[in-house]
Amino acid sequence: MPHEVHAVVAAKHGAPVELQTILVPDPGPGEVLVAVQACGVCHTDLHYRDGAINDEFPFLLGHEAAGVIESVGPGVTALAPGDYVVLAWRAPCGNCRSCRRGRPWYCFDSGNATQPMTLRDGTPLAPALGIGAFAEKTLVAAGQAVKVDPSARPEAAGLIGCGVMAGYGAAVHTGAVGSGDTVAVIGCGGVGNAAIAGASIAGARRVIAVDIDDRKLDGATRFGATHTVNSRGTDPIEAVRGLTGGHGADVVIDAVGRPETYRQAFYMRDLAGTLVQVGVPEPDMRIELPLIDLFSRGGALKSSWYGDCLPSRDFPVLIDRYLSGRLDLDGFVTETIALDEVESAFDKMRDGRVLRSVVVL
Repeated sequence: MPHEVHAVVAAKHGAPVELQTILVPDPGPGEVLVAVQACGVCHTDLHYRDGAINDEFPFLLGHEAAGVIESVGPGVTALAPGDYVVLAWRAPCGNCRSCRRGRPWYCFDSGNATQPMTLRDGTPLAPALGIGAFAEKTLVAAGQAVKVDPSARPEAAGLIGCGVMAGYGAAVHTGAVGSGDTVAVIGCGGVGNAAIAGASIAGARRVIAVDIDDRKLDGATRFGATHTVNSRGTDPIEAVRGLTGGHGADVVIDAVGRPETYRQAFYMRDLAGTLVQVGVPEPDMRIELPLIDLFSRGGALKSSWYGDCLPSRDFPVLIDRYLSGRLDLDGFVTETIALDEVESAFDKMRDGRVLRSVVVL
């Protein structure tokens, strides 16, 4: 029997989201039904609402979530009702050419539930990032549900399902920040602050936060920034060089994803340094750099997909670090809200007034 639940739906391009009753099926083979306890409001959800991802409306929004397994489908053996899980939007298949090469974070056949969740009239919903967790219950592939320590409160735990993992992994996995490195992070929102936290935990000697908002820069120090640069009135390239002995940072992380921040990141690096882009650009953005600079400066230019993470490995580790006091997940939670407040949370996010609004169910 399908479950009738309340959920946040983006019905059409650019329109305010709506709280609707949707139908969620019982789990089929390889699927699990999750009772959602908390779900963060991420920029990606706003991109879906605004049609910046694709035009497969209506969307069931929400993807940064923690909850409890309510039931499992045939063939699911690693999870059971009552398990506390964080949802992942990538579930490596283990069989594609990337997984076979030992790079499951690039999996080309990531798993999702095969049965659709629908509106009451039967219209299929496109779940954001294959999850759709602004809902009392959601249906996902079993591989998307990662068991973690139930001691972690869901408002904090759910955030590792997207933004925190993306930023943390950009520093630790993609950027391979090591002990004694100097790191600069451009953009001190949720992802940028997670990158700052990751760099600090990895042993960076100096972590420089760059933003145009002094409030965000003040907040970045909570997550491990040792220095801050307001780039609204200061040349951030020269400022970072000045803080690194005139050389530039070993690793620069662009958590904004705009041509101007990418260019800044490129020239903020020390020679042979690493640039990691984790901020998601808009499809029409372009970057132009002198080819001689690409050649002569050396180093590595990388993009980070989901922090190059393996959820089954990394989610429990981040939760353990949270519970031990090493990773301040609570610091990312600006406010908790109800399902019917998601649209106003989008407004606050646009204005830079929150790191994360978190829906609590």
